Amino acid sequence: MKAIIAEKMSVGMDIARVVGATEKKDGYCTGNGYMVTWASGHLVSLALPGTYGYTKTTAGDLPMFPEPFRLVERQIRTDRGMVTDIAAGKQLKIIDEAFSKCDSIIVATDAGREGELIFRWIYSYLGCAKPFQRLWISSLTDEAIREGMANLRDGSGYDSLYM
Repeated sequence: MKAIIAEKMSVGMDIARVVGATEKKDGYCTGNGYMVTWASGHLVSLALPGTYGYTKTTAGDLPMFPEPFRLVERQIRTDRGMVTDIAAGKQLKIIDEAFSKCDSIIVATDAGREGELIFRWIYSYLGCAKPFQRLWISSLTDEAIREGMANLRDGSGYDSLYM
């Protein structure tokens, strides 16, 4: 089975329809040898300065280069301060399940620097080491999706975009 990860649910649903993953589940679609899921934007981000021991950040503390940078599940501001977004955690578990059940991954996040970063941070946060290929499309027509699927590229070809 191949996992496909899109950046948004609407894109994931379009890709799922084209590849024949027509069985809808909570947070993903499956069928025809594919498990299509989505990131719902930035599910993972860099940890806030407090994680590294900064209690009060001043201009003199900048730039901060913690070694290593830490990734955390998306945080939201509440009256109790910053807390983990429950919806982000739920979708990350679904993505982790998809990655664990597949042989390889197709990255279908938006074509560009931010889309690549969204996938790479999720991939790293989940500790995934499976091979991945890139679906690089700028249109969501059925024809564009089919053409992109026929011309997948090795994910390492996008390392510099991620960096």
